[in-house]
Amino acid sequence: MKTEAMPVTARRVKEIAAECGFEIAGVASATPLSEHAWYREWAARGMAGRMGYLTDRRGDARQDPRRLLASARSVLCVGKLYNAPKPYSVDFEAAELGWISRYAWGEDYHRVVTDGLHRVVARLKSDGARPFEWKVCVDTAPLLERALARCAGLGWIAKNTCLIREGMGSWFFLGELLLSLDLESDSPPDDRCGSCTRCIDACPTRAIVPTGRAEPAWAIDSRLCISYLTIELRGPWPHELRGAAGLNIFGCDICQDVCPWNANAPVTPDSAFEPANFAPPLERMAALTEEEFVAMFRGTPVARAKYAGFLRNVAVAMGNSGRPEFRAALDRLARHPDPAVAEHAGWALAHIGRIK
Repeated sequence: MKTEAMPVTARRVKEIAAECGFEIAGVASATPLSEHAWYREWAARGMAGRMGYLTDRRGDARQDPRRLLASARSVLCVGKLYNAPKPYSVDFEAAELGWISRYAWGEDYHRVVTDGLHRVVARLKSDGARPFEWKVCVDTAPLLERALARCAGLGWIAKNTCLIREGMGSWFFLGELLLSLDLESDSPPDDRCGSCTRCIDACPTRAIVPTGRAEPAWAIDSRLCISYLTIELRGPWPHELRGAAGLNIFGCDICQDVCPWNANAPVTPDSAFEPANFAPPLERMAALTEEEFVAMFRGTPVARAKYAGFLRNVAVAMGNSGRPEFRAALDRLARHPDPAVAEHAGWALAHIGRIK
């Protein structure tokens, strides 16, 4: 006897997401997003910097999830907690160590979130759901994922453009599962940032800028952002931003570290995000060969910076440390065959002498 396919509810899908390791989950409608108009304006203002993948033909694809799955009716949005039990960067004073952004301490989140969403699909099928089409997306796909997550009730978009969940903070990786299933959508929560400007005030490069609009009132100018400089930018940094970058060698957490909503953020139970590369010694990082760099950071987000970009970042951090004992290492980097590494090491040598 043929078994009748079971109807799928939004509640059941979110339960499955929780059982597959996602701390937060919600459903949004797979329809055009009004936020896309601001996204295009943001890109037109040059605030994407040199990130061409945000401004090329994929920019228009972000307007509607159905550009990725024509049959999509709903989007399951999930959040995977990655906060670890280590100090925040604003409480970190060891000038001999470099800061790697919290999200990059463990395994590459793309694999972890993708695997989790594939488990959700498998569970839906094993539950006897009627046949459906689906597509897994993790931030490499052209989606406005924070806008979708907000529509799905996962949190509000803060002044620093991070998604914040009340009672849980902003330390989440986001992922999406596009579904041809017609599920009941959740509702966006209220914005709870209020008049707080701690993230804006704390940013050392003033990368959180006013938009001149009512909504959003603030945006990230990537060209000023330490995360962009240390991860996405290839070649030399603007001179005027180097001294403000502190000890950051990959990414930056300052705007999240000072956020009151992160003061009591929960810690992830997932061993994939245990800190394998927390605050490594700058002198050791400056001495890495390319093979050692690849081996040390294989399977982690840090690999995205590339070897030369990483050494460039290390040189800037050494300059900002003010520690004269780094001169020998910087002298070696100043003779590096990569021109950006050599030039930044030269800048760092001069900068150390200026720090009192």
